[in-house]
Amino acid sequence: MRDNWKDIGRDIVLILAGTVVMALGLDLFLVPNRIAAGGVSGLATVLHYTLHLPVGAVMLALNVPIFIWGFWRLGWGVGFRSVLGTVVLSLAVDSLAPVVSALTHDTLLASLYGGVVVGLGLALVYRGRGSTGGTALMAVILRSYTGVNVGQLLFLVDGAVVATAGIAFRSAELAMYALLSLFVSSWVIDLIQEGISDAKAFLIISDKHAAIAQAVLQDLDRGVTLWEGRGGYTGKARTLLLAVVSRSEVPRLKETVYRIDPRAFIILADVHEVIGEGFKELDKKIY
Repeated sequence: MRDNWKDIGRDIVLILAGTVVMALGLDLFLVPNRIAAGGVSGLATVLHYTLHLPVGAVMLALNVPIFIWGFWRLGWGVGFRSVLGTVVLSLAVDSLAPVVSALTHDTLLASLYGGVVVGLGLALVYRGRGSTGGTALMAVILRSYTGVNVGQLLFLVDGAVVATAGIAFRSAELAMYALLSLFVSSWVIDLIQEGISDAKAFLIISDKHAAIAQAVLQDLDRGVTLWEGRGGYTGKARTLLLAVVSRSEVPRLKETVYRIDPRAFIILADVHEVIGEGFKELDKKIY
């Protein structure tokens, strides 16, 4: 189904807002402290200090061949939103640089807060279904040749940028701070994309599965799914129960299970996100 103009407008606003936030993260924290936290922006930071070139202009110049390569290899599916994000980010970095100054010259603080702000901005861009090109697009292109996981390729490319910065600045410490900032930004992106969930998943194995399922349905008012399985050692058919509850309901569910069957086997796992009845609804505008 084609996007309507309202959805397109919303995506553009998110991409514009995200790129401006990213530019602030670079200009306020990372670039002034020579923290090259991977990506095209990291390589542009190195060239800024070694060749005295403007960061935004270098980012745009480096992205041009990457996009040409992407269009040639992947087709026009690379998309308008990615081009928009790349161009606006480059312009915003150079436009804001003369009017803002570093908020701190403490390298640790700069790497942490820079990672948070850049991660927040990039998450907004992703919410707008866009990107800022760079090494992320390069990783997708390389995957079309090698078949290697995009995450692994992105780690290798960003790692090469960080290593280059460490050599150029003759500082292993700056390289380590850059890795820290890269980790923080990735964590913030995941946090915003997946949301903060306090849900827990229970996988319960018990001979009294019917009674436990009934108790979960009635006492906790939560759904439960029954799976048919077989013990690997005994070969005996078993019924497994899957239930997802909130963090506050965990003690009640444990108590309920052990009250019915003290010998029950329970696996408790964190759940990043739960969409559906009793939790949260799907935001169709984002997906």
